[in-house]
Amino acid sequence: MSRLTGNTRGIVSMLIAMGAFGVMDTIIKLLSDGMPPMQITALRGLVTMPLIAVYLWRRQSIASVIRIRWRLHLVRGLLAIAMLWCFSVGVKNLALTQAYTIFFIAPVLVSIFAWPILGERVSGVHWFALIVGLTGIIIALRPSLDGMVSGGGFAVLGAATCYAASAVISRRLSRTDSTDSQVFWVMCFLSVGGTAIAWANWQTLTLAQWVLMPAMALSGFIGQLAITDAFKHGRAATIAPFEYSALAWAVGFDWLFWHVLPDGLTFVGAAIIVATGLWLLRLERNARRKDDRSD
Repeated sequence: MSRLTGNTRGIVSMLIAMGAFGVMDTIIKLLSDGMPPMQITALRGLVTMPLIAVYLWRRQSIASVIRIRWRLHLVRGLLAIAMLWCFSVGVKNLALTQAYTIFFIAPVLVSIFAWPILGERVSGVHWFALIVGLTGIIIALRPSLDGMVSGGGFAVLGAATCYAASAVISRRLSRTDSTDSQVFWVMCFLSVGGTAIAWANWQTLTLAQWVLMPAMALSGFIGQLAITDAFKHGRAATIAPFEYSALAWAVGFDWLFWHVLPDGLTFVGAAIIVATGLWLLRLERNARRKDDRSD
């Protein structure tokens, strides 16, 4: 990763993040059958904090988490709590692939939020790629009207909105604050804030739920680092379409755990989404080559 720079590094980090979050989201759906959504939100932070503490200690970057822009971190922390709570509510009532279909509105929201907040100009190519990607999702999953207007559907839509706003704030924070500080403080807010809200209805974990904790900790830790790195090094409008790679993980986990197998149209839509991502990656590589030649 150290050899990659700019948007290329952002794209690679985004692909890694989507794989890790696919594992974490599957665990969240498994837990949602017998655990309050806010407790899941709190546990997401609590089980990951030890890994983050070791990570910061090995990097000798503990001091960097103190010199931060507190207000933006506070907003981002509250958005993280709301996002995970909404997503936990949504996946309890929706298939993972259906939840992802609704959540994939997030890249469009990121592009919209990045324009006024970050001052990033969104080119026609990026808008076209986002539209094509969303079209592929509709073809692949064809979300029903019932799914879109249900409480679970609105909850996932709320999660997507919180995620998009958090992603843009992360990009802005990266101008002054370290990646380590962003990862550390969002987990602190999930741990402390989530636990405080969930405490009144806290349930004792079963053995089966305890077994899932290490996997949630590791997948969430990797995903958080990767997605923070993605928005630090890449333009929001460029790397956002690569969140569509999460579709493959959703389809695979739905089949593995819930025996939901996509039909042929799903693979057609997936092909469109993947082709869009590869097309953007090729454009990015060509742009880099031109810049190198001009230098």
